[in-house]
This record gives sequence, structure tokens and C-alpha cells, in this order.
Amino acid sequence: MSPQRTKEISVGDVVIGGARPFVLIAGPCVIEDEVATLEILDELKVITSALDIPLIFKASYDKANRTSADSYRGPGITKGLEILANARSRGSVPVLTDVHCTEDCRIVADVVDCIQIPAFLSRQTDLLIAAGETNKPVNIKKGQFMAPSAMTSAIKKIKGTGNDNILLTERGVSFGYNNLVVDYRSLPIMRSFGYPVVFDATHSVQLPSAKGEVSGGDRDMVAYLARAAVAVGVDALFLEVHPDPDKALSDGPNSLALKDLGNLLKELKELDDLTIKHGQKG
Repeated sequence: MSPQRTKEISVGDVVIGGARPFVLIAGPCVIEDEVATLEILDELKVITSALDIPLIFKASYDKANRTSADSYRGPGITKGLEILANARSRGSVPVLTDVHCTEDCRIVADVVDCIQIPAFLSRQTDLLIAAGETNKPVNIKKGQFMAPSAMTSAIKKIKGTGNDNILLTERGVSFGYNNLVVDYRSLPIMRSFGYPVVFDATHSVQLPSAKGEVSGGDRDMVAYLARAAVAVGVDALFLEVHPDPDKALSDGPNSLALKDLGNLLKELKELDDLTIKHGQKG
């Protein structure tokens, strides 16, 4: 398969795609409180500015897909969007968050620069259409149960609204019970559809429901998977980060410690430069 140059998508003032260097989409899994969220944003700004890597900040106001009903979900849409709006203004960076129901799409679109469709909901037609109708860029995370070729149907649902600003994210495939693996063939396959491809290196090491009432993860594998994805050729990298992952209220086992981010990004930038030099992005 020959390398495919994807179209360029603008998320706020950040452009993803074409043969450009990769963009970082990063932040905590869920908004824990405003102070912690803004502190993570400030640190991300320092790290990415030093390496000249474009940043899109991500955080969730509600994590509806939790193993247990007792798990922390977030502050909710009203308080959560207020915090995201403050982050967007404070950091002068585009902001991304996920939605779980059609009613949230229009409300969220007034605050954020990109709407994300969770992997479990990537086949939910009404949700995809509602997200597309906002005319905001839509990041569709490929379901753990889906082949990369099946993403063409999700693309058609968004395009049917007249919105052609689409990102596609790989985040691992179910491999038996409580485990995920990454098929790196999916990256060039999805890039062949002409849209920028994102690799989610942190959810790809998640171990769904592996601890019974909560999910596990193997964060030690994040760097390895991220290096492989950048070497194959991706347009953006998605990482959930936290100052102390062991104390994170959501997805701690698969989140990357903020202190480890700078060195990893430096390595990834060098790899990305090589993929561009050798035409791996078309």
C-alpha cells in the first residue's frame, strides 16, 4: 500500500494532516477539579512549546462508559464545560471532549473545537449525525470490535451532514477477555480513506474490566506502542496524562505520568521527522 497524504483538518488554529508533523492531543482522562485540570494544561503547554509540537487539550466532563456505576464520572456538562472554556482561554489552545448522547452535541459545540465520539459509540448513527451537524471537527474513535474498513460507514454518516472535517482514531482491538491489541495495519488502511489518523497510545494499553469493578492497564507499554505508531505514520498522537496516575480518578493504570512526557515526545518527534523525510505520510 502506497503512503496516502490525508486532507488537512483545522481544529481551532491547529492543522492536522497532509504531510505535517504530528499533533499531540493530550490531557487527563476526566476533569477531576478545575485547579488540577489547569495545572496539567500549563505543564503540557511548557512541554510542547519547548519541542514545537502543536497541542490540542482534551478532558472529559462525563465518563459514561464506566465498568461500575459507583466509579467517578466527572463534574457533569455544566461545570465541566465551564472548566474547559477556562482552559481554552487560559492556554490559547484548541479543546477536545467526548460526547455520549445527541442532546449534548450542540451544547458542547459552543465551547470546544473538536467533538469526540467514544469507541463504544462509533456505530451510533444518531450520535454521529448530531456531532456532524454541529459542523465542528469530529474525531471518531474506532470501536474495539470494528475492522478499520468499517470506519468508512462512520465517515459516511458524518459526511452526510455536510461536514467533512473528520479524524479517525485507533485505540486497540478486543483480544479475548480483558485485553486489547493493536493491529498497526489499521493505520495505513484508515489513512487511505483520506482523513487524518490519530493513534491513542494510552487506551490501547487498557485492560477493560480486568480488575472486576474497574479496568486495568499497562502504562509501561505506552511508549513502545507510541513509537511504533509514529514510525508507521500518524497525523496525531492521543495521550492521557496525569501528574500521579496511581491517584487518577479514571484510567490511571493506562495513563502516562506527566514527568515522562517530555522525553517520550522528543523521541517521537525524531521518529516523525524520519517518516516525513522518507515519504511515509504521502
